[in-house]
Amino acid sequence: MGHAVRRASELALDETTVTAVRAALKSTADEVVQAIIDEVPSYANALSGRMGGTIRRSVRTALGHYLDLASGNATGGDAGDAAYELGRGEVRDGRSMDALLSAYRVGARVAWRCLAAGAVPAGLPAAEVAKFAELTFAYIDELSAASAAGHADELAARGRAHERHLEHLARDLLADASPDVLLASVQRAGWQPPVSLTVVLLPAAQARPAYRALDPSTLVLDDLPDATGVLLVPDADRPHLLRQLTDRTVVVGPARPWTRASASYARAVRARSLSSDIRDTEDHLPELVLSADADAFADLRARALAPLRTVPAATARRLEETLRAWLLHQGRRDEVAAALFVHPQTVRYRMAQVRELFPDLASPQRVLELTLAVGPRVRAGGGRPSRAPG
Repeated sequence: MGHAVRRASELALDETTVTAVRAALKSTADEVVQAIIDEVPSYANALSGRMGGTIRRSVRTALGHYLDLASGNATGGDAGDAAYELGRGEVRDGRSMDALLSAYRVGARVAWRCLAAGAVPAGLPAAEVAKFAELTFAYIDELSAASAAGHADELAARGRAHERHLEHLARDLLADASPDVLLASVQRAGWQPPVSLTVVLLPAAQARPAYRALDPSTLVLDDLPDATGVLLVPDADRPHLLRQLTDRTVVVGPARPWTRASASYARAVRARSLSSDIRDTEDHLPELVLSADADAFADLRARALAPLRTVPAATARRLEETLRAWLLHQGRRDEVAAALFVHPQTVRYRMAQVRELFPDLASPQRVLELTLAVGPRVRAGGGRPSRAPG
């Protein structure tokens, strides 16, 4: 409390004045508290409970140290510590600094009136009365500053703790934790569960900037391996979300019930492993389905397309390409020809070869297997499913 200490060093209170002022301390403290109750609405109820006891003790402590300071017997450090704790307490009670600063202003006015009423009759000279007033208000200013520092520090600490709880919740969601664990994490984080969560993967450096444009209830992780960031977006309007992320390198998983956010995360991760070009996993469901079991897909292709092994490689490639177009266009020859950039007669000729190799082509089961086997070429398990020889 450097400024107040300097003011105190300029003030000369004799023992008579100190004794007179000290005698007025108790009544002064009571008047300060009553004035705060009357003039600062935020404390009307607070001062009747636990906070009331704290405020009363703080007022008495502050006034006692103030008088010690004025008489040259203390530095006022303890009062500054008490003011700092008062500021922290305001955060715990859910109040801003406004009410406490108003209380300080009311307290300064009442304290000065009461203390001056004791000092002047005791013979304090007019020049010293002016210095006494300056000390009073310098002291209150420094108590206010100490409280403001306590308030800011508590807010920062609570903000960091809240952020840690939110990050812990996000990790529990991605790890598919049990419902009991998730509910406990939700309560610690003070987070309101949405109906659904949509996972967005993006570079870690982009996670926080992207978050600022999204729902403030979005959960963020930006310290996963491989410099990956994750956003868990609540109740997302998917087209709008994709537009918001247009300029970012993202993979957007499906919306899932919030307790199953891990499923959205798993799909986004798998989509990213398939191709760096995938942004919206909903646009690539066939590739994702066919890549779900790479070995099964390879086995299916090998079995379903085994007849192509009996013809030369170049012929096998042309016939597989024709078969794929035939299945996708449901046998409409002109559309197949347009897709392959060939004459419809070429399609007729090739399909005659295909039917020789696949005599059961009309079987629904055979059609299903072949449709899957010649479907989108996808990357799975770090490699491309093997093509049928030939």
